[in-house]
Amino acid sequence: MSRPLLITDCDEVLLHMVRHFGEWLDEAHGIDFRPEGGAFDTAMTHRASNRLMPAEEVWPLLDNFFRTEMSRQTLAPGAAEALERIDAVADIVILTNLQDWCHAGRVAQLDALGIRHRVMCNQGGKGPPVARLAAEHGASVTVFVDDLETHHASVAAHAPDVVRLHMVAEPSIAPTIAPAPHAHARIDDWDTAVEWVLARFSGEPAPLRV
Repeated sequence: MSRPLLITDCDEVLLHMVRHFGEWLDEAHGIDFRPEGGAFDTAMTHRASNRLMPAEEVWPLLDNFFRTEMSRQTLAPGAAEALERIDAVADIVILTNLQDWCHAGRVAQLDALGIRHRVMCNQGGKGPPVARLAAEHGASVTVFVDDLETHHASVAAHAPDVVRLHMVAEPSIAPTIAPAPHAHARIDDWDTAVEWVLARFSGEPAPLRV
């Protein structure tokens, strides 16, 4: 029988991003960043003018962060240890919604933190690539972990047999984000989540909600 498969997001699941992005916006651009509910397009205010940053200025800033500041990012507590335990029994793919030009930087970033698994960049909904990866691996069980409801909905539509865990590993925003309706469970820390994932891999069915 094929090994199980974990497909996991990176930012706010394995690595902290918004806290470091906010620090950089403050230091380099004089911008206050308050992403309540996970929304970026209404989260940035230029302090000098008290001007809300329009969406067309938000995404270039995010691109610049990933071009120059990825070394700021730190591991979510317990993430590396959880992946080590999961790696003993399952294959692991890190599916990150970044442009393809970020791939080498993301691989190097994770490698420096001791995380050395297959990395795939994606744009748009994650359902189609998750379906392809599950088919490619022929996994006995596939678990998908992400912080965004839009991706859980996409996976539910394109790969409904995949078990879906909603995780927001950044404590400054987790309380402002509702549990994803299309996920089987919501767990925001890896010490708890790793036991839940391993239980799915051992054959326990996923509950509707934790």
